[in-house]
Amino acid sequence: MNFNLGLCSSATKQYQVAELMQKPKLPTNETMRLCALYRLEILDTPADERFDKITAKAKDYFDVDLALVSLIDADRQWFKSKQGLDAEETSRDISFCGHAINQDDIFYVKDARNDERFSDNPLVTGAPHIRFYAGAPIISPDGYKVGTLCIIDSAPKELLPADLVMLRQMADMVEQLLVEVALTT
Repeated sequence: MNFNLGLCSSATKQYQVAELMQKPKLPTNETMRLCALYRLEILDTPADERFDKITAKAKDYFDVDLALVSLIDADRQWFKSKQGLDAEETSRDISFCGHAINQDDIFYVKDARNDERFSDNPLVTGAPHIRFYAGAPIISPDGYKVGTLCIIDSAPKELLPADLVMLRQMADMVEQLLVEVALTT
């Protein structure tokens, strides 16, 4: 396990303290992945009801607190669509989606409090108090994982195999929408 080291001090001494939270690793193709994301010309664009319909459906179908289309930029994750969340973006360093883009399949955390990668993550220990996370990678038209369709809840959850299929199908819809949007810009 990799530990991030932090410093804390008392009145007379400084101590190194291991922090358990693991930052997402950069994909080996990070430069090309970012170029693919930027070619989509979708970052920082206004809300789009076509994406919002997918996240609303995901939130309802999975009965979760949050559903997001998250695009992973160099230092942030930016939300093209969000249900149940007011924030426009968060730091990539604390993102679950930053981990998900390193997977070929759905990245699934049943209870973040019991996962050493996330148990002390500020998104777990504070608002929105993530316990459950599942994110399906969103693949750009040229084959790069540029983000996720993710579902998040403040309670632990288990997904059935049919649920994983449904989440993947919804992510496929987001991918198709990205193609349509790219063709019109």
